[in-house]
Amino acid sequence: HVQLVEFGGGSVQAGGSLNLSCAASGYTYARYSMAWFRQVPGKQREGVATIDNDGTTAYAESVKGRFSISKVNPKDSNDPLFLQMNYLRPEDTAMYYCAADYGGTRGLGPWEYDNFGQGTQVTVS
Repeated sequence: HVQLVEFGGGSVQAGGSLNLSCAASGYTYARYSMAWFRQVPGKQREGVATIDNDGTTAYAESVKGRFSISKVNPKDSNDPLFLQMNYLRPEDTAMYYCAADYGGTRGLGPWEYDNFGQGTQVTVS
């Protein structure tokens, strides 16, 4: 049973920074992808950034150059996942979710992931 728990959300002024983290536990897989998604009420869940087991990352255009996804040890599927968010904007306000899928590389589509955390709220004013 895979469990994902997010930490680090909060309120910040525009231009500020936050660092989200996600604790993963459960099965250990050699090939996986993990990602951050965000969602505001009434809108579809949006992919923000992904990382796979060889450390390859991908970002949504709206966050490139501002957000950074990382793991200390990408080869360990249970190693914590981070999202460093800089130069935050009011439009970054959303519930942020950690996601994981195992067995291969995934993209930024929420339909590609079977496992999501409960979310952490980020509010930028």
